[in-house]
Amino acid sequence: MFEERSYRGWVRSEDLHTFQVIEDETDLLISVDRSASIEDAKSVARDAVSRYRAQLKEYIRRSPDFLESLSPIPPLKGAPEIVLTMIEAAEKAGVGPMAAVAGAIAEFVGRDLIRLSREVIVENGGDIFILTSKSRSIGLYAGDSPFTGKLAFRIDPEDTPLGVCTSSGTVGHSRSFGRADSVTIFSKSTPLADAAATAAGNIVDTPADIELGISFARSIPGVLGVIIVVGDKIGIWGNIVRLNRGGRY
Repeated sequence: MFEERSYRGWVRSEDLHTFQVIEDETDLLISVDRSASIEDAKSVARDAVSRYRAQLKEYIRRSPDFLESLSPIPPLKGAPEIVLTMIEAAEKAGVGPMAAVAGAIAEFVGRDLIRLSREVIVENGGDIFILTSKSRSIGLYAGDSPFTGKLAFRIDPEDTPLGVCTSSGTVGHSRSFGRADSVTIFSKSTPLADAAATAAGNIVDTPADIELGISFARSIPGVLGVIIVVGDKIGIWGNIVRLNRGGRY
């Protein structure tokens, strides 16, 4: 989500191996348990990124609308699982399927890593898939908002695997029709969290829109929580949202 991705400097987890996987536009920061083989984890992650990117590229070749549409579209026959998951998420959120792509890649790569590690965190441009056996904190990044780096979400093991995805109308290059500094969505489906963050972010321009954005996010089946930041104003909904001071996992 963020071009410079300076928030990655917040990552502090002595019990985890952390590494990066980059392939063309895909740039993942991945953490796994230190008991896992780092080389095996890198190999699995690289293979997964290449495989899922190839599936998406081939599907886009068959269906150019999948890439360009800003509204939900039906799948073609024989669509791969990652495409079907993105289309389902987009349908629930009322956006185009590519609004779920970062979350989909994060979750599908993360699930491939689960067989190697009991701890898996995959961050893809502000969109996170997390499976953890201990409570962890993920920092809030909202551009120039005073909340950036001051608050973190506590993720408890019983809530995972979990998707935590953030959209912004003021930071980064992702398409948003709103002006929220950050819209963060929590869901058991990372693709859905990604699509819902985009959809809610599209309707938030000013602090007065925060309540509308939260109401909209709550209406999407599968959304467990939402945090919206516009400048020095913040709105929060969801039992899963637990705030800590500071920002790092």
